Amino acid sequence: MDAYRILDESSQFSALSTASKLQLAAICIPKVLARREMLFHEGDEGGAMYLLAQGTIQLFRTSADGREVVIRLMKPGEMFAEAVLFERDDYPVSAIALVPSEVFLLPKRQFHCLLDQPGFRREFIANLLAKQRYLADRVYRLAALDVETRFFSFLRDHWGEREEYAVDLSKRDVAAAIDALPETLSRMLLKLRDEGTLEWEGARLRLRKGFWKEWGGL
Repeated sequence: MDAYRILDESSQFSALSTASKLQLAAICIPKVLARREMLFHEGDEGGAMYLLAQGTIQLFRTSADGREVVIRLMKPGEMFAEAVLFERDDYPVSAIALVPSEVFLLPKRQFHCLLDQPGFRREFIANLLAKQRYLADRVYRLAALDVETRFFSFLRDHWGEREEYAVDLSKRDVAAAIDALPETLSRMLLKLRDEGTLEWEGARLRLRKGFWKEWGGL
């Protein structure tokens, strides 16, 4: 995978100049992950940030009672684990590949060298602020929207507005991503199937024709 191409095509890095993207790409180290392979564990020493090139990475934390709480699903073109740059020396979450994936490591030491350059530092901080706004919007969605709206928002945000999807995630993983119990998601999918809104068989999910034009969600 071409690290520069991933950066250049990602909306997350729209605030970065071509020169800054080239500098980032120059320190990227590729790593391939198998399905369900751990990238890092919560509490591991944080030696690098990551850029997802292909696949899906789930970030989660483990509660005191041993329950896994999903923080976010990362999609290609997104960077994660930036906390080790400024806030702490260990990873605050765990990261696992839900499907075969490829990431780029951005070593912390080399990245700090880039941050010593005023131009790069200014652009990268603007990027972080944009990401914070995205996360604030996601917290709002989880708190204020019903499960059905969160589900369709997830489809749109993760794969775009289509009539047919090849879903490479399990229904349990999708439920975790929208902060719903698997049983709640299953009941909702049955209702939507009976209404003729969607069909989800295996990895194939199909929406009724014209669904997105009629949808009243966010």
